[in-house]
Amino acid sequence: MRQTKKAILTLEDGTIFEGQSFGFEKPCAGEVVFSTAMTGYPESLTDPSYSGQILVTTYPIIGNYGVPPRNGDANMCAHFESEKIHCEAILCQDYSWEYSHWLADRSLSEWLKEEKVVGVCGIDTRALTKRLRESGSMLGKIVIEGCDNIDFKDPNKENLVAKTSCKEIIEYGEGSKTVVLVDCGVKFNIIRCLVERGVKVVRVPWNYDFNTLQYDGLFISNGPGNPDFAEETVINLRKAIEGNKPICGICMGNQLLSKAAGAKIYKLKYGHRSHNQPVREVGSNRCFITSQNHGFAVDNKTLGADWEPLFINMNDDTNEGIRHKTKPFFSAQFHPEACSGPTDTEFIFDKFIELL
Repeated sequence: MRQTKKAILTLEDGTIFEGQSFGFEKPCAGEVVFSTAMTGYPESLTDPSYSGQILVTTYPIIGNYGVPPRNGDANMCAHFESEKIHCEAILCQDYSWEYSHWLADRSLSEWLKEEKVVGVCGIDTRALTKRLRESGSMLGKIVIEGCDNIDFKDPNKENLVAKTSCKEIIEYGEGSKTVVLVDCGVKFNIIRCLVERGVKVVRVPWNYDFNTLQYDGLFISNGPGNPDFAEETVINLRKAIEGNKPICGICMGNQLLSKAAGAKIYKLKYGHRSHNQPVREVGSNRCFITSQNHGFAVDNKTLGADWEPLFINMNDDTNEGIRHKTKPFFSAQFHPEACSGPTDTEFIFDKFIELL
């Protein structure tokens, strides 16, 4: 029998969940969120949008297919969404100590220990997720047996965009058209989706003045935390929307483009988490199943006169995207590039490329 240390998750409302450690043994704190994906924990763990968060997996068995190798070219890992794990911890009901997959070269436990990230199993994730859905977004902290206690920490009070963005310009792919990608905490699959469609991608830091560059289209990436910290990006976007070159934003990109359009952003009580959020295209009955992880939303009522909602969440009627009425600017709050899916809305990349 494996010897594991007891791990205690405490929510800010005082609720306690007890489990066992299978990752790195240190205390940690952050915002507790959940994912309903049946697979894809390597992708979720390396998704910068989970920065500062404690990730709860609702699918009960985690670790059964191990972790793929860190290979790929110098600028992009083949099987991950960034260069490292971004979340503070991962929580699951059952952790599989034995793994089996033709691509795997190590266990999830080994990977967490390598990157010094906490892993806790034996948690009643069904009860925990219900608590989060009833009470709204909550902070939490994990203390491992033998470690000192720590305070709660709100990641939305720090500039997570600056923390996860690249520090210098990086180029990908080849093509007759050039897309400037503003990195607010980008997932590699956004880059893959663009490069596969035959364009050159120039990835720039979140606060870089991209208006000084020559490009055919502008893409604003996903990212973690509070969009109010990315005001420098918004200022640059306000200059860009004075022109006519195509612009597309994803997740954080939707919020920043909306701010540039004059809209206000507000904190959602619950946030949108899960890989099965239903979204409707405005003006039609087309509905898509989407992957989401965000705690802020655009106030549709504050959009400028030249803008309108593009998608609406069918659960709570909140904004899921905007578009300009006459210019080639649009965005989506959800993840069309989602790994491990769903990929129902990947056509958004095709639409953007057509506009180029």
